[in-house]
Amino acid sequence: MTAKPSAALPAIDTVGYGLAFCGAALFSTKGIFIKLAFAEGVSTEATLALRMLVALPVYLVILVSLLRRNPQLRLLLTPPRLLVSMAVGTLGYYIASYLDFAGLAFVTAQYERLVLFTYPFFVLLFGVWFFGDKMNWRLIPAMLMSYGGLMVIFAWNLSVRPEGLLLGTTLVLGSAVTFALYQHLARRQMLVLGSALFTCIGMSTAAVLAIGQSLLVDGPARYVEFSPYVWFLGTMLGVFGTVLPSFLLNAGITRIGARATSSTASFGPIVTIALAVFILGEAFTIYHAIGTAMVLLGSWYFARQESRNRATSE
Repeated sequence: MTAKPSAALPAIDTVGYGLAFCGAALFSTKGIFIKLAFAEGVSTEATLALRMLVALPVYLVILVSLLRRNPQLRLLLTPPRLLVSMAVGTLGYYIASYLDFAGLAFVTAQYERLVLFTYPFFVLLFGVWFFGDKMNWRLIPAMLMSYGGLMVIFAWNLSVRPEGLLLGTTLVLGSAVTFALYQHLARRQMLVLGSALFTCIGMSTAAVLAIGQSLLVDGPARYVEFSPYVWFLGTMLGVFGTVLPSFLLNAGITRIGARATSSTASFGPIVTIALAVFILGEAFTIYHAIGTAMVLLGSWYFARQESRNRATSE
């Protein structure tokens, strides 16, 4: 028998997967910084604004630099395309972020990350419902496994601290749904504008909205009262929880697509759980272990089936 040539096997974009992996890991630190800010009495709106105050100058500098070094990019920024990019950025970086931040006021950082971790399933469903993707029914057991794990932890939280749990879960789940839709819409914009230009436009728009919201809710005087430690948390949240992972994830989406990018995030909850236990002092019981294992196992199986489906389609 003649062996099949290796050329018949589709090459794995290790760079694309590496970018997505690093972006997901950095994004997982976000909940820790938010919880620390909440502990200092900072509101949801102000915490999101602090994140954006640090990130906005970076995105504006990069945006100006991109347009100066590549004048051709200006031709791509037609008014309709600019407005669409701003709208998509608002969806993914402002609405999804606000829902997530608001949810963290009611649930633990560990649980928040696991709920957000289900967004690949919504990426799959939205792709099938709205963007012409084929349904892979072999992914259903993975989805059931992960949501079963969430229910284990949800039930434990319900028995220990039920106050605000349902509201917090709903808000974070809304963030996952919104971010999944964003990933599909963002990919279409990035294929035209490139990941860097789109990220700068989307994030700058979201930053202006978040800062404006906080100025209306909290007032400018509130920022004078913040301690250096609060500004430090805002800086860490802006740089390591926003700027770096946003470029890494969007670059990953450009190279390997939304579904593949969403399936690489399995390391994220582990990072969050470790930081939440050691920094925030959150509990990690046998129920957390079982629930987390189910979520991660479901995600691993989802990623495996998704990779096989991707290889077959290519």
